[in-house]
Amino acid sequence: MLKKILITILKNLDDNLEKYIIVVSYTTMAMIIFVEVIRRFLLNEQSPWSTTIPILLFLWLTWFGAAYNIKIRGHLALTEVRARLSYKGQFFCFIGDAVLWIIFAAMIIYFSIDQVKISYDNFAFVDGTDDMMQWWFYMATPLAWILIIIRVIQQLLKDIKTYKNKQPFIFQSISIKESELECTPEESKLKES
Repeated sequence: MLKKILITILKNLDDNLEKYIIVVSYTTMAMIIFVEVIRRFLLNEQSPWSTTIPILLFLWLTWFGAAYNIKIRGHLALTEVRARLSYKGQFFCFIGDAVLWIIFAAMIIYFSIDQVKISYDNFAFVDGTDDMMQWWFYMATPLAWILIIIRVIQQLLKDIKTYKNKQPFIFQSISIKESELECTPEESKLKES
C-alpha cells in the first residue's frame, strides 16, 4: 500500500515537477508585481524587496522551464535538418545531443554551486529584506540543471529503446506535422538512395 502511494507520488513528480515550480514562481512573481504596482500608484509606497524578489524568482522560472523543454523536446534541435537524415544519423544526433547537454550541464552545475556557496558563506540577504537569503534563490540553477541531466538521460533511454525496436523517432512533443518528424529505418534507406 505504502509502496503504491510512493510510486504514485514519484510518477506525479516526474510528470509535473517542472510545471509545479513554473506555476508557483510565475504566480508569485505576478502577485508581487501586481500588488506593488497598485501600492506604488495608489498609496505612494512600495516594499523595498518588491523589485528584487521577482527577478530572483525568474531564475526558478527559466531554469525549470528549460528542464521542461528538454523533457518535451521543445528546445532548439534543428528538427528540419534531422528529419532529412538517415535513421542511423538521427540516432547518432540524439546521442550527440545527450553528451553535449550533460557536459554543458556539468559545467553549469560546477560553477553555479560556487555562486551558491559564496552567497551562503557571506550570509548575503536579498536586497530590501532582513531575513531572506540569496542562496535560496540561487539554488535554482544547480537544481534545475541536475533535473536537466535527468531529463536528458530519460530522453536518451527512450531513443535507445526506439532505435532497438526500429520505431520512428519523435523529434518534438509539440505539434508539428508528424509525417515530417518521423523516420523509420525503411524510409531512411529510401533517403540514402
